[in-house]
Amino acid sequence: MKVIAPISSIMSTNIIALNREDDLEMAEQLFKRHNIRHIPVVKEEVVVGMLSYTDLLRISFADAVYEDDTDVDSLVYNMFTIDQVMIKNVETVSSDTSIKEVAQILATKEFHALPVVDHGLLVGIITTTDLIKYLLEQL
Repeated sequence: MKVIAPISSIMSTNIIALNREDDLEMAEQLFKRHNIRHIPVVKEEVVVGMLSYTDLLRISFADAVYEDDTDVDSLVYNMFTIDQVMIKNVETVSSDTSIKEVAQILATKEFHALPVVDHGLLVGIITTTDLIKYLLEQL
């Protein structure tokens, strides 16, 4: 197994990102349309936060109460901004960080995705799913 391979060999480079000014309804649409669970929040390609689908679920209780939850979700989402819900002070890695090192970070922290940043700019994202797919290819 290539444990010294850089994360750039398996990271996603087709990045879906949000700006602080975007709204949570847009975020939910992106999560569902692209079947993803983590979206970096950027200001001019610089990572300022990370929003996860779990963050949205935490503030939206509509699924547990209403069958037609669209209106209630909209109401709840309009009460918060992305800036209020996102995780700030996001840990990042560079594209030359080893796969092993990234796996160690994700295995010991309470998050499942890391933005990949080179020279201060977002160049990719690596998730636990990416690591699992990589490991499966090695077997």
